[in-house]
Amino acid sequence: MITVVGIGPGAIANQTLAALAAIKQAEILVGGARHLAEFPHFRGETRRLNADMDGLMQWLEQRQYQQVVVLASGDPLFYGIGKRIAEHFVGEPQNIRIISGISAIQYLCARILLDMNDIYLTSSHGRKPDFDWLLRHEKIAMVTDEVIGPRQIAEEILARGQHRRMVIGENLSQENERIVCLSAQQVAECGDINYGLNVVVILNER
Repeated sequence: MITVVGIGPGAIANQTLAALAAIKQAEILVGGARHLAEFPHFRGETRRLNADMDGLMQWLEQRQYQQVVVLASGDPLFYGIGKRIAEHFVGEPQNIRIISGISAIQYLCARILLDMNDIYLTSSHGRKPDFDWLLRHEKIAMVTDEVIGPRQIAEEILARGQHRRMVIGENLSQENERIVCLSAQQVAECGDINYGLNVVVILNER
């Protein structure tokens, strides 16, 4: 059985009981270096994730009858590895299980008391969003990466003559968590700031 486990934004306190139970029962734990470091007491086999997704799928095929847990940040089906694994094993659903986690966006919205009823959710991780279309929305939340982060988002906002507030949540749920609310102009002017792992909520200033 391959279980894809959403481990939330990071801290153990934000992981579900179902996630922790699956990890405890695992024979093999798969994840990024940061994910694996969260479970230093795991004594089974481990495999570190890298960019070779095709290689990972072949490796998982050979081990699908063992208790394999694949760790995913946030929720596995929100721009995560869950989608790739579910599609690859579509003909063998009995060997796949996905345990949802708390996404970083959910966590940030809860911290700033922002309802998610009308928010558009997206990610710039490994992709460039269509900002012309995206910035037609009043309320947007985006998981970012090293290429398109807060400063690049601010520049896209200003290039379209918009006035927006940006809530930037860095290292969410960790000891060095930081949440700031700035105008797009302020973010663009502070271009030398290096942000940690972050989520950005974009709000119309009106």
